[in-house]
Amino acid sequence: MAQHAFLSASASHRWLACPPSAQLNAKEPDQSSPYAQQGTDAHELCQYLLEKALGRRVRDPTKSLSYYDAEMQNAAEGYRDFVLEQIAQVKMTCPDPLICVEQRLDFSRWVPDGFGTGDCVIVADGVIHIIDFKYGLGVLVSASGEDGYGNPQLMCYALGALDTFDALYDISEVRLSIYQPRRDNEDTFSMAKEDLLCWADEVLAPTAKLAYEGQGEFCAGDHCQFCKVKATCRKRAEYNMMLAKYDFEMPPTLDELDIAAILPKVDGLISWAQDIKEYALEQALSGTHYPGFKVVEGRSNRKYSDEAAVADIVTKAGFDPYERKLLGITAMTSALGKKRFNELLGGLIVKPQGKPVLVPASDKRPEFNTASTDFE
Repeated sequence: MAQHAFLSASASHRWLACPPSAQLNAKEPDQSSPYAQQGTDAHELCQYLLEKALGRRVRDPTKSLSYYDAEMQNAAEGYRDFVLEQIAQVKMTCPDPLICVEQRLDFSRWVPDGFGTGDCVIVADGVIHIIDFKYGLGVLVSASGEDGYGNPQLMCYALGALDTFDALYDISEVRLSIYQPRRDNEDTFSMAKEDLLCWADEVLAPTAKLAYEGQGEFCAGDHCQFCKVKATCRKRAEYNMMLAKYDFEMPPTLDELDIAAILPKVDGLISWAQDIKEYALEQALSGTHYPGFKVVEGRSNRKYSDEAAVADIVTKAGFDPYERKLLGITAMTSALGKKRFNELLGGLIVKPQGKPVLVPASDKRPEFNTASTDFE
């Protein structure tokens, strides 16, 4: 079983914003999920494909992966190609860069017992490049963070890499990259080494000390999403109940400023309410009674008990039990191979315009062309 740091880099976004949450989360048991295992499988495949491309002797893990499929293969190949492109770029100025795959990185100089694993670390004259593979689909991950700094997880990894390799190379730039193929997200952020070290001394180290000692103030926000105690956290409840100051009249009775004040809190409020419902159900199934509520059997859909038997019976009756369907792009790419797919079908692939979504102005996507802007 993989060892996890108390103040892990992957959770730094949360404990930097809410230092006392570290102690609370440490007391809760780790809960595995299919999504976590899927991510682990994808990382293992990425490691294999990259090291194989680098000429290293590695074992093909695909037969032992629980969630291996064509989509995962294509995502891992895309990651491999992305990393190879970064290596080629670095070699233009440094012929012998150091390429570390799944590298353990120790940043305990700033964070008590702090360590983590970098998916890929490229160390060369002038630059250290941290590349992190994200297989998750739900949350879009940015290489940049708040206050002009980078993603805190990747910055922690960069500190560990600097602490290990800075004496071997003359480093001046730190480059951070997120490769998130299922969200079509390739994001890179660059910062000066001095800025990273300044952040480490002035922000990371003092906040990590508070978190390690269970001190500091509780603070609710987007970082609550992956907190183990998010369903019962009183601070989060207070944060979301701030919406109660509005009378919840129909939107036409609210002006633009009222709606603009509510919008940033809506997603968090919905998420918080769903977390409460899931937690309450889990506790009710364990015997907790909530006044005015009971557990009942939910609705379900009919399904075949034996699909092979159904197909056999229907076929013998003279009917076709199957429907023909064109392979999706991912499956078709796997069947034909990337090169052949592009040769045969490249001109027939289109990406329709996505459904309009209202997001904060800080979102990096270009603004949607509404009817009014088209007219203008």
